[in-house]
Amino acid sequence: MRTALLIAGKDFKQRLRDRTLLMYALLLPLGLAFVFNLVFGGVGEESAARLGVLDADRGTAASRFTNEVLRPVEASGAVELRTVQSREEGEKLVENGDLTALFVIPEGFTAAVESGARTAIVIVGDEASPTGTAVARAIATAYTSQVTTVRLAVALVDGGDPRAAQQAVASGEAIAVERVGTSDKQLDWGTYMAAGMAVFFLFFTVQFGASGLLEERENGTLARLLAAPVSRTAVLAGKLLLSVFVGVVSIALLMAAMALLFGARWGDPVGLALVVLAGVLAATALMASVAAFARGHEAAGNRQAVLAIVLGALGGSFFPVAQLGGLMSQISKVSPHYWFLQSLADLSGGASAVDVLPGAAVLAAFAAVAGGAAVYGWRREAGA
Repeated sequence: MRTALLIAGKDFKQRLRDRTLLMYALLLPLGLAFVFNLVFGGVGEESAARLGVLDADRGTAASRFTNEVLRPVEASGAVELRTVQSREEGEKLVENGDLTALFVIPEGFTAAVESGARTAIVIVGDEASPTGTAVARAIATAYTSQVTTVRLAVALVDGGDPRAAQQAVASGEAIAVERVGTSDKQLDWGTYMAAGMAVFFLFFTVQFGASGLLEERENGTLARLLAAPVSRTAVLAGKLLLSVFVGVVSIALLMAAMALLFGARWGDPVGLALVVLAGVLAATALMASVAAFARGHEAAGNRQAVLAIVLGALGGSFFPVAQLGGLMSQISKVSPHYWFLQSLADLSGGASAVDVLPGAAVLAAFAAVAGGAAVYGWRREAGA
């Protein structure tokens, strides 16, 4: 182990003078993170839908909709609620953009609900705010669906007795509202793109360790190194330790810079350390396995670049491919980038170290399989 550490230390001193490593490890990802934060920093931030309500009925069913459905949704922070006194007032607020949608509860609404007559909650939406209108429609649909369910239950149990319907509407269980915002389960756009660039360039950063072995073989220094009382395993371990060390330091510095400069929140530090280490091991092993079966340093670099770009694109470094759904969401899971970014999103949403163990385990599996292939390739090359 001491020999491997000495080899890693020697290579690290040499790489510090290599501007290419500095560019891939820090300058490019940090620079692109800054650009993406400027471009996407405000995208995806949630804003509450501004909803108005006009209660022209003032009956039990109307009050129930306002107080037991809309108010809890407002308390969750999903919407901002405003009471208006007339339809004209509400429609003017919608037209001016002060409201994204307006609920109009017509006169006679409660009587119609209790008697089983046809009625409706009218929604006046702003054409410029289709999302807010959709939110209002979803809320109203949930309530009317509940009323329909009560009516069916009354019809089956009490033969459609209007008094039973009135009692059911007055005492039925309110609609439960639980808000899980998108920011709770995914990184905001600016942070997502910055994290995507960090893991994308990680694969270029860690390639210097395994590629260094090929460089030394081509330069003839590997033969002199092996002539000393140094095992091939120690040499390979030293090169891979360099990759792991540089990868961890690079990711740590990038995440610290993003937190300070862009306000990125990475969540549980223990879980973050676990995911970062697993991700670096996976990247190192994959790049080493490519180098192990390459004929030379240049060929290895070309193949590593192709693999890094393909896996980065599939895994969502440039765009959250998994959100496309269907086949693409499944294909993206073959990339370690997907599991790395998904684990970061979970941590940002409040997940603990235990919660991200599955994602870290998948990354560790990538590292184990690719690492085994790398060892086999280097041993085969040594025996050739």
